[in-house]
Amino acid sequence: MTKFRPCIDLHQGCVKQIIGGSLNDSGAKTNFISEYDAAYYAKLYQQHALTGGHVIALGPNNEAQVKLALETYPNQLQFGGGVNDTNAARYLEYGASHIIVTSYLFENKQFSFEKLERIKSIVGKDRLVLDLSCRKVGNSWFIATDRWQTVTDLEVNLTTLNELSKHCAEFLIHAADVEGLQQGIDEQLVMLLAQFTAIPVTYAGGARSIEDLELVNTLSNGNVDLTIGSALDIFGGSGITFDQCLQWNQSK
Repeated sequence: MTKFRPCIDLHQGCVKQIIGGSLNDSGAKTNFISEYDAAYYAKLYQQHALTGGHVIALGPNNEAQVKLALETYPNQLQFGGGVNDTNAARYLEYGASHIIVTSYLFENKQFSFEKLERIKSIVGKDRLVLDLSCRKVGNSWFIATDRWQTVTDLEVNLTTLNELSKHCAEFLIHAADVEGLQQGIDEQLVMLLAQFTAIPVTYAGGARSIEDLELVNTLSNGNVDLTIGSALDIFGGSGITFDQCLQWNQSK
């Protein structure tokens, strides 16, 4: 069954919710800036035994908050954001359960299996999550790197999913075009991901209500988990409460 997965998104040293497609060197369009630090949310997730959540660092100046979150809820939060072969081990030492990687794996928009093998040798297949966050081009989706601004040549399809699943423990997939907009999930993308069942898949982007958990569950036959950010009350949203998400997970 589809499970709610929590998140902590960090931008410029703060817990934020942004509109994903707006992120660039000068900043981002922001939905919410929290008065609390990352440890507050990590502790909240720990208190309710939520697992499989992710901490994402968007750009620089987030290291202290990343460390705080991972040390607060050790071995239960995944981390991604600027991860490469020189720093991946550090985040495991901080307490990350898994390392999430995207941009490092590409050179000139081309996927590098050499880099994949390098990071896998450091982290281990069972602790590696590939972030296949993507943007829609025509009727297809292509992985987007560099804070979702560079669309690569690698299409998100069953061939890609099957091939890459041999090298990692999970997939995390942000639908960058709808991320943060609270206008609904990308149903077609969820249905595509539903056809793949070899390893766990988490989808993020556009969720706006508790009904979206039911929708993802239905569209994916329970095979795809859902992350909810901007619409959640703990991130300033009004579409869905944290308690509703807890009740969903407990009921399923």
